Amino acid sequence: MFFSGDPSTRKRVDLGGRSSKERDRKNLLEQTRLERNRRLWLRQQNSAALRIQKCLRGRKVVRTEQSKLREKFLSIYGENCQNLDRNAFGPDSDFLRQFLYFFNAENIDDFLILVQICRLLQQFVQETGDVVQLFAAEDYLSRCALVNYRVKQFVYTCIRAVHHNRYHLKDQLLLTLKESNVSAIPLLEVLVLLIDPKLPWSCKIVSSLSKNSAFSLLREIILTGKDNAENCIYSEKGSSLERVLTVLTSHIGQKPCICSPTDAVYSFSSQILSIPFLWHVFPNLKQVFAKQGLGQHYVHQMATWLPNLMNSLPNDISDEFPTYACLLGNILETGGIALSRPDCSFDMAVDLASVTTFLLESYPSPTRSDGRENSKIADDEMTGEDEVMEVVLDRKLNQQISNAIDTRFLLQLTTILFRDFSSSNGSDHEPEDREVAAVGAVCGFLHVIFNTLPLEKIMTVLAYRTELVPILWNFMKRCHENKKWSSLSERLSYLSGDAPGWLLPLSVFCPVYKHMLMIVDNEEYYEQEKPLSLRDIRSLITLLRQALWQLLWVNHTTSANLVKSGPVSTALKKQFEAIQQRVSIVVSELLSQLQDWNNRRQFTSPSDFHADGVNDYFISQVFPIQLIFRVICTET
Repeated sequence: MFFSGDPSTRKRVDLGGRSSKERDRKNLLEQTRLERNRRLWLRQQNSAALRIQKCLRGRKVVRTEQSKLREKFLSIYGENCQNLDRNAFGPDSDFLRQFLYFFNAENIDDFLILVQICRLLQQFVQETGDVVQLFAAEDYLSRCALVNYRVKQFVYTCIRAVHHNRYHLKDQLLLTLKESNVSAIPLLEVLVLLIDPKLPWSCKIVSSLSKNSAFSLLREIILTGKDNAENCIYSEKGSSLERVLTVLTSHIGQKPCICSPTDAVYSFSSQILSIPFLWHVFPNLKQVFAKQGLGQHYVHQMATWLPNLMNSLPNDISDEFPTYACLLGNILETGGIALSRPDCSFDMAVDLASVTTFLLESYPSPTRSDGRENSKIADDEMTGEDEVMEVVLDRKLNQQISNAIDTRFLLQLTTILFRDFSSSNGSDHEPEDREVAAVGAVCGFLHVIFNTLPLEKIMTVLAYRTELVPILWNFMKRCHENKKWSSLSERLSYLSGDAPGWLLPLSVFCPVYKHMLMIVDNEEYYEQEKPLSLRDIRSLITLLRQALWQLLWVNHTTSANLVKSGPVSTALKKQFEAIQQRVSIVVSELLSQLQDWNNRRQFTSPSDFHADGVNDYFISQVFPIQLIFRVICTET
């Protein structure tokens, strides 16, 4: 049947569309879902409002009860606690329980009551001579839980009170016990009294304080009072705040101390040691920290946090006082004292080198080619149109760091790390883990120092007052002859396990040995064969040539091993590239200088300085490096 053109006779075809009933059903379901969500949201809002109201009503009730208890407390003990006796601190008394319940650090009257309580507590202890008996009567063991809890709460209350009123007390925070008439001293002296390591509860209290951010509160207290340090009279016993810190630092978790480890973020190392010029404010604490083994504990603690040490540090005080730089300055200042002690251990030197190396990597170079000082350009992912940002350190902070890394510090560090190793070990003697750790610590530290501090300050002492050159050469020669470079790279902590093992030792050996060659005369070099024999120099030339060949040709024509190993951080990749570039320069400089010595009096074939085959890239890299080196030598 053909279509006649009459629309009334055409057949309707189902094209799969939805009817109006289906559309209405869909809209109804959507409206129902929205209504259900709206009612759920209203229930959640009402529930939250009820909880807030209950909380506010509960706080109001608590404030009312606190006010009533405060009035009752004052009626019993007096406004100045004149009716207080030593029995009030005992376990059967409600004195401390009532006071700790209603105390409010924002209430000036409560603060003054706390000051008076601390004065009376010191007086009662002086009369009886026994703090434990004052709080526990005659039976501490059976009531230790209650006594420990009360003492812990009372100590933390004193810290919170000083912290909350620190701006009003800033002129008193660094005073000594002689000025006990001021408000801050009784509170601080009670802290010294109650956390004495000899007391049975001291470790439990210090552990609780650490977990409750007590060191963060003390940090803010110290930062508030340190500006008045110059106006305070120095005392051999130190200020009360310094005595508090001295007692706290002795709790290091070693016998007889039983303190449990704390989170790195809330630790003494992160919060207190990162205060700028800490030892200038607390000179007695500096001596205790450096000479009683405390420095070794805290430096080792920070070494175990690597490479996440930066994440545990508090926020910077300002752009001129970055936290890492303040920590670095304090560690270096006490590190020199610790290294000078006869009983300074090898492990202490390794940990000190590791921590300071890590912090120095973020330290801005004091000098740049454009003449500006104390600046570091932040060029991460910076385009040509981006503005150059500079990180400028405080002049005194920079001076503290640079003065601490003096020739004596370097001499002591290298002496301690290398004192058990000889430069005359046979080639068949493979490096042990202890020797690898020493070489890695020394070379990692010196590599960063070479890029941070002026070389003329430190190069002479490294070249002529240490055994750095012969020991490093003996180490590299044994690794090279025994083909241990691949295993060595996995044991050096400074670089990635995929980096060449010779990279770090060469970055230090080459500039120091080059400095020696600039001063040594012909007789020492050719006749006395100092510091290296001519036979060793020929082996050194082979090693340097192979290293330069790999850096400038092999690593350019093939993908770097560091990239092959998988995704790596940008910082690690930049560190690897920077040391590669540095080593290629110093190796080329040393090869050029050895070639000059060979031209004066030939001790090896001139062909030993050249590889068997080179490409255009290798030549384009080597010639500019040698040209730059010759220009520098000509100018000097």
